Amino acid sequence: MSQATDLAAAAGSTDPRVGLRAVLALRRLLERLEVVQVDNARRQGWSWQEIADALEVSRQGVHKKHAGRGSARTQGGA
Repeated sequence: MSQATDLAAAAGSTDPRVGLRAVLALRRLLERLEVVQVDNARRQGWSWQEIADALEVSRQGVHKKHAGRGSARTQGGA
């Protein structure tokens, strides 16, 4: 089993301590994955609107969250 699969299983635990720790770990993993994929999309020329649509969030929200990181193409990009 992969770590993500183990965490997903643990998130359903009847022990709240185990479940909540797993939820926290999954949230952190998800945030890292979002950063990687937003950077990937920007490098490939995606607009903030295209990224927002894919994530089902507002353009303003995704731009505010990711534009200030200084990653690929976000400085001075579209």
